[in-house]
Amino acid sequence: MGYKNFLYLPVVALHELMITECELFSQNVADIKKLKSVGICTVKGIQMTTRRALCNVKGLSEAKVDKIKEAANKLIEPGFLTAFEYSEKRKMVFHITTGSQEFDKLLGGGIESMAITEAFGVTAQLPGADRYTGGKIIFIDTENTFRPDRLRDIADRFNVDHDAVLDNVLYARAYTSEHQMELLDYVAAKFHEEAGIFKLLIIDSIMALFRVDFSGRGELAERQQKLAQMLSRLQKISEEYNVAVFVTNQMTADPGATMTFQADPKKPIGGHILAHASTTRISLRKGRGELRIAKIYDSPEMPENEATFAITAGGIGDAKE
Repeated sequence: MGYKNFLYLPVVALHELMITECELFSQNVADIKKLKSVGICTVKGIQMTTRRALCNVKGLSEAKVDKIKEAANKLIEPGFLTAFEYSEKRKMVFHITTGSQEFDKLLGGGIESMAITEAFGVTAQLPGADRYTGGKIIFIDTENTFRPDRLRDIADRFNVDHDAVLDNVLYARAYTSEHQMELLDYVAAKFHEEAGIFKLLIIDSIMALFRVDFSGRGELAERQQKLAQMLSRLQKISEEYNVAVFVTNQMTADPGATMTFQADPKKPIGGHILAHASTTRISLRKGRGELRIAKIYDSPEMPENEATFAITAGGIGDAKE
């Protein structure tokens, strides 16, 4: 479905609008390059960035930022649209299969674009429903757990060429929480450079480096502030470039669970910041053998439910009775 079929053209087409359109309003080309160097590559990217953050870009004064903001605002609508128009815009959303029909059903079709989901699958490269044609993946590894050989096994399952699969996955190892944030600038630039090609961004895991870099209650407030900034950036990237964002998270003991007689005395880390930023949260637990049980932990549209799937040599699949 092309852009011309959508009623709210100005918003839908924004990610295709080159940031250099600002030059129409006499912006300095060097200033535009400075924005691109920090991953702000579209007019909508400017709209999504605060004046304070723009002023932190080296070489941009408050006066320059005001001019850039003013020029951007003249190129886009204020942001209000009817619910019908928004429903038309939502038709751009696609779903990436997990590899399991039951798991996909639980998620309303699979991992959703323009959203943050706490899943993984090379199946993002395969065509699917919702006119989804497949695409490339960016994988940010924070714990040194990424293994390319697993992709070869999954490729065998779907009869896809090994080299083609590996070439379609862009991998980066993050070493600190700051480095993790800096990599998102590159991600945004790459999504803009190859518009419509990348479909999935994976971060495994989202909290690992924050737990290392910020220890103790004395640094908790700063950690949560930095985490909130990263999650806000991820959400903006997912909406700006219509990609699915999948992050893994860790669990920790919940001292209060025994007081409330909860069946599972563990909870995901990250606190309310991560809980509110994630569109859909999935709780995973081990079943018998290779079986796993996925449960909707929180979702704006999917009911609380469970699905059983299997972890096999070929990746995620349906459970066999």
